[in-house]
Amino acid sequence: MIRIVLINGAGLASPPSRCFTWRMSERDDFLVWVSSQLRDAEMAVHNGDATARRAIWSRKEPVTVFGAWKSAVGSTEVDELFSLLERSFSRCTSYTHELVAADVIGDMAYTVGYEHTQATVNGEPHTYTLRATQIYRREGGEWKVVHRHGDAPPDQA
Repeated sequence: MIRIVLINGAGLASPPSRCFTWRMSERDDFLVWVSSQLRDAEMAVHNGDATARRAIWSRKEPVTVFGAWKSAVGSTEVDELFSLLERSFSRCTSYTHELVAADVIGDMAYTVGYEHTQATVNGEPHTYTLRATQIYRREGGEWKVVHRHGDAPPDQA
């Protein structure tokens, strides 16, 4: 919720001040989460630490990844994939998520976009873009990732 108070010309909040209150939509709240916690988790995994990514992923089945490198089905395989990513990535100098579409429907949400990354992969610097679609489920009031599909755009494949 955002609250704005207009004050009188003397800079005092005495009458005739007016107060306006706006409520952020569920979609707006979700997009704040995407641009903070999700983004931070992606930066961390590209710096070789999947702790934050594991924290935002659901532990409830089903969870799936159709990845640019490797796919995974189920929590055990997803965790093994995150371990592989930790060992492979380091020195992320740039990560941006160009959001194309997103929405919230009840306790489910999705994002579609392009991820632009500059990081060291297996000891070699790389700059690349992935098309990424993710599906989220609200669990205990928190958003958790339940599916990810990432691949190179056709012009980079």
